[in-house]
Amino acid sequence: MLDVKRIRENPEAIVKALNSRGGSFSVDKVLELDAKRREILSRVETLKAQKNAVSKEIPKRKMAGEDLQPLFTEMKEVSNAIKADDEALSAVDAELRKELLYLPNVPNPDIKVGLDDSENREVRKWGEPRQFDFEPKAHWDLGTDLDILDFERAAKITGARFSMFKGDGARLERALINFMLHVHTSSQGYTEISPPFMVNRASMTGTGQLPKFEEDAFHLEREDFFLVPTAEVPVTNIFRDEILEIRDLPIKYTAYTPCFREEAGSAGRDTRGLIRNHQFDKVEMVKFANPDHSYDELESLTNDAEAILQELGIPYRVVELCTGDIGFSAAKTYDIEVWMPSYGRYVEISSCSNFEDYQARRANIRYRDPITKHTQFVHTLNGSGLAVGRTLAAVLENCQNEDGSIAIPEKLRHFMGNKEVITKK
Repeated sequence: MLDVKRIRENPEAIVKALNSRGGSFSVDKVLELDAKRREILSRVETLKAQKNAVSKEIPKRKMAGEDLQPLFTEMKEVSNAIKADDEALSAVDAELRKELLYLPNVPNPDIKVGLDDSENREVRKWGEPRQFDFEPKAHWDLGTDLDILDFERAAKITGARFSMFKGDGARLERALINFMLHVHTSSQGYTEISPPFMVNRASMTGTGQLPKFEEDAFHLEREDFFLVPTAEVPVTNIFRDEILEIRDLPIKYTAYTPCFREEAGSAGRDTRGLIRNHQFDKVEMVKFANPDHSYDELESLTNDAEAILQELGIPYRVVELCTGDIGFSAAKTYDIEVWMPSYGRYVEISSCSNFEDYQARRANIRYRDPITKHTQFVHTLNGSGLAVGRTLAAVLENCQNEDGSIAIPEKLRHFMGNKEVITKK
């Protein structure tokens, strides 16, 4: 959520920055409500001063033997006026918050202004795409032929865009989850969290999924709970409405969860296989950072996600998203895209973002300044480390052999009972 003071002081700059996302935004209603709010506050302060002055007069006039009824009448009128203004202020506050919740974050001024993903900037590449001496298969064909992926039965059980892992496929999926968590916790300094897979409305609002994107979420109406779209939601909300100590920052958490998304991409785009499913597994990294160091933390977060692919030996590239492609809550985002032979291109496997204080304002996550003793909002960051289904697809496609078997990356063999190759039984 944006700072009202920031909007008030430079509305033209804020609108220009928001419109660089490719939309058409207005802050007129915010400014109108903000002015109304400040007017009411000013009036309430005047009335309270008047009430205090009258209260001080009562003992004096009582001792002088004067009739106090006019003062009591005045006090009652002032109290009623304060009560009415307090109610009006609550209504204005609610309306102002609603308006702010629908405004996206301001993009970092250093990122490229662009309309869509075609204008993203490539930052670096790692590894060279493998040159096959045979025609490589797509992961959905490899998985089906090896009897480790079953899309037809998954569709029978639930519906389209669900997957079922079987045998060595299920084992490989579990190995990837364990490997990612092991790297993040053993060498990168993250603390593992096992959060709830359902969250309440306040949690979804805190990270920016609500209210704007409610239709994209799986909603359990009876309890007003939501299935998590990403571990970012429950993990970021660990500190909702809390005050942290600056000495404890950065706080680094990692978590595995299944993820559920009603709208997991455009219809007809990447809907085959494991790339865009309604349910998928992900290992997430979340940071709570000192604002002075949050962009350094973004670089290290991205490097931590890259390390997983480097350990697996899978080629990838890192791109910096332009203003027209970054997410609603993000100020700056790096996408990590893995090479997929069947696509003949790089495909997103992780997004690493700095939200600055946008989520912290919504979720009221602060830290205490040790010098001033005042509280300020932390900066929150998160990144996939990685999307498990897409990583499994990348392993199948990049590590396939001519006979359709899969060479298991060395780093995963320990988690698969030292098995080296997946073959058809």
